[in-house]
Amino acid sequence: MAMFRSDVYEPDRLIAGNAGLLVSWSITLIEGQNLERGAVLGKITSGGKYTLSLSASVDGSEDPDVVLAEDTDASAGDKVTIAYARGDFNENALIIGAGHTADSIREGLRVKGISLIPALEA
Repeated sequence: MAMFRSDVYEPDRLIAGNAGLLVSWSITLIEGQNLERGAVLGKITSGGKYTLSLSASVDGSEDPDVVLAEDTDASAGDKVTIAYARGDFNENALIIGAGHTADSIREGLRVKGISLIPALEA
């Protein structure tokens, strides 16, 4: 039996380029977080789970790695979700953890295939 989910599309301006270039994959968001789409995540070296990337972290997650593709509530336990591993993103629509700025994470993400695009005023 085929199953599908349908939601109302509400543009959030997260995607800033050719959506055909987006690459996403399944990740596990570690317990204790409730994050919105657009959060910049780092991968915890031990265990390979993801968390909001904070510059002061020392577990590997201080290096931004992916962009969360959907709101994800992992408050009560680890949660499998989807993250973008490649694409062009509006830097003003990202949720960036403490100690990071768009400028401080731009080059590290670029070499992974994630480009941060400054928003232009209309």
